[in-house]
Amino acid sequence: MAAKIKKGDTVVVLTGRDKGKTGEVVELLPKDNRAVVRGVNVVRRHQRQTAQAEGGIVSKELPIHLSNLAVADPKDGKPTRVGFQVKDDGTKVRVAKRSGDLIDG
Repeated sequence: MAAKIKKGDTVVVLTGRDKGKTGEVVELLPKDNRAVVRGVNVVRRHQRQTAQAEGGIVSKELPIHLSNLAVADPKDGKPTRVGFQVKDDGTKVRVAKRSGDLIDG
């Protein structure tokens, strides 16, 4: 099945501690059905000092399940479902079900 959420998309968190937050998808983990979103699901971890990294308490984003994310509508930024449309030249594009706008190009 074609990917409904891609790297670089703006997404809205639907459930959990960060419900309602918006962020950009930084990394996709399709094998686990998860995505890393900038500014969402941020945790603080104790980091041991190594030759490459400084020690201390660092904040980092952990992956969040794709079922808890929805693509933000290009028109108003609210969560929307994603549909697909085949253009006249044969290319397949993603479409926001809420407004009918194209999500990619």
